[in-house]
Amino acid sequence: MLPAAVPHTKTPSAVSFWEAVKFWLKLGFISFGGPAGQISIMHQELVERRRWISERRFLHALNYCMVLPGPEAQQLATYIGWLMHRTWGGVVAGALFVLPSLFVLIALSWVYIAFGHQPVVAGLFYGIKPAVTAIVLQAAYRIGSRALKNGLLWAIAAASFVAIFALNAPFPLIVAVAAFIGFVGGRALPDKFRIGGGIGKTDRGYGPALIDDHTPTPTHARFAASRLASVALIGTALWILPMALLVATQGWGGTLTQMAWFFTKAALLTFGGAYAVLPYVYQGAVGYYGWLTPTQMIDGLGLGETTPGPLIMVVAFVGFVGGYIQAVFGPSAQFLAGTVAAVLVTWFTFLPSFLFILAGGPLVEATHGELKFTAPLSAITAAVVGVILNLALFFAYHVMWPGGFAGAFDGISATIAAGAAVALFRFKRNVVHVIAGCAVVGYLAKVLLG
Repeated sequence: MLPAAVPHTKTPSAVSFWEAVKFWLKLGFISFGGPAGQISIMHQELVERRRWISERRFLHALNYCMVLPGPEAQQLATYIGWLMHRTWGGVVAGALFVLPSLFVLIALSWVYIAFGHQPVVAGLFYGIKPAVTAIVLQAAYRIGSRALKNGLLWAIAAASFVAIFALNAPFPLIVAVAAFIGFVGGRALPDKFRIGGGIGKTDRGYGPALIDDHTPTPTHARFAASRLASVALIGTALWILPMALLVATQGWGGTLTQMAWFFTKAALLTFGGAYAVLPYVYQGAVGYYGWLTPTQMIDGLGLGETTPGPLIMVVAFVGFVGGYIQAVFGPSAQFLAGTVAAVLVTWFTFLPSFLFILAGGPLVEATHGELKFTAPLSAITAAVVGVILNLALFFAYHVMWPGGFAGAFDGISATIAAGAAVALFRFKRNVVHVIAGCAVVGYLAKVLLG
């Protein structure tokens, strides 16, 4: 934890591109704690300590990123990097936020697949699974307490829960219906859909910053039709070319091609954070394609929670396991298949996030705060609460009744889940600490009780 920042009176020296690269690389390795922790780290480093950007400009950028689908912390890093050092600054900042966790997850995914049945590894994951159940339940509570400000939003959350739990409605349909309700409701009942718990303005300052409150918007960050067309064209090419190569070599029905298409769609549905899109990933990766099992999905989320970077990086685990098990390059090259699949799904998941910043920044920033744009987001976030609650119940079922309701109830897993919930809700413990503690308890339970 950094010491309390003392206001400065002197504007900091200009930051070179390579100096910024060193910081973004460091951030990629220390960005634990989910989006809240990652945003807090960036605030401490960039606003308080280094003063690369002022408090108001930082929060303004964060507000923009919170409106977009995708991981807001990674997009915030991309935005600030872009504001400071143009397009390459944004690309480097966003990429270095993701790459360390990608490499770590590839390594952990291989260990999980290769040694997951070993007693030590199996025992650790026996404790991690119930911890993940409590973590997802906490996510539903945390988002709900911020988003469900009135009875109408509660009703949307309840309806989305019923739709996915009882009717097995597809997640994109739930998002579309919620957005439509918000669009109409924002006009008919504007007070019911006004975002209330967002990041607001502040008068606190830490001294002059390189990008200060009244620093003119850089030329490259102002809207220009030619620049927008250029970014859109390049972004489209970066999606079409690898997709065309996959179709040519694997066919449309090939595992890698379907992964690329599926995670492109997933990237456009991540309103409300990673937990919002996890049900969609489960529906597709587990229920429809069968790339991995429900148990493996829970284990992957546990690994994702313990590595740096955005939680949505769990898609790398999904890709690795799917590519490895499907042996898309043959039985003798399973590690290569898993690695290629992990890199592939990461590319297609994060490409839209870069385009939203580089192409949409000058446009969307000017419309932030207008109710006609934020009301659909309010409704979508409310619907996401119900969807995440369904995911928590799904995890709880597979953890506590591993053989189905007809099988035995796993009291040890239930006890670990309850302990994790107490640690998270009552004592506000860090997620990584909770997972580590539960992993140890799970291992000891396996050793002592068999």
